[in-house]
Amino acid sequence: MIRKAKVSDIDRLLEITKACAASMIAQNIFQWNEFYPNKTPFLNDFNRDELYVLEVDNNVMGCITISTFMDEEYIPIKWLTKSENNIYIHRLAVHPELQGKGYAQQLMTFAENYAKTNQFTSVRLDTFSQNPRNVKFYETRGYKRLGDIFFPKQSEFPFHCYELVF
Repeated sequence: MIRKAKVSDIDRLLEITKACAASMIAQNIFQWNEFYPNKTPFLNDFNRDELYVLEVDNNVMGCITISTFMDEEYIPIKWLTKSENNIYIHRLAVHPELQGKGYAQQLMTFAENYAKTNQFTSVRLDTFSQNPRNVKFYETRGYKRLGDIFFPKQSEFPFHCYELVF
């Protein structure tokens, strides 16, 4: 089940993202680290009413942020649509114990359906260029790669920006 997050879910989400970071680092994917994600973005997501959690057997096991806020890092990207009516996906995570079972697909389908139902023009996101599993995940879903941005506190490598237009 996917539902709106409660503020009390945030500590669990930090446990999940730390487990995801450790799992990625073990695979030499340095996408998340001790700086990101942290509590601040999750609190901001919650306060904007944009944070959702995935419950499996009554346990929070994943999350996704479905935002209307465009980060300044996205400004230089040549998007396929005008930056007026778009959804931005951030902090998609599924606990490593449950990865590969379709839960990330469920979270993205939920986000895409939310965007369609609310008549948004597109869904935009970024993913780490050195994470081949994530790159394939979004490209298989029909997202078009449009350019790169950098988050120096996370990695020296770029993050690819993607958009799915309806």
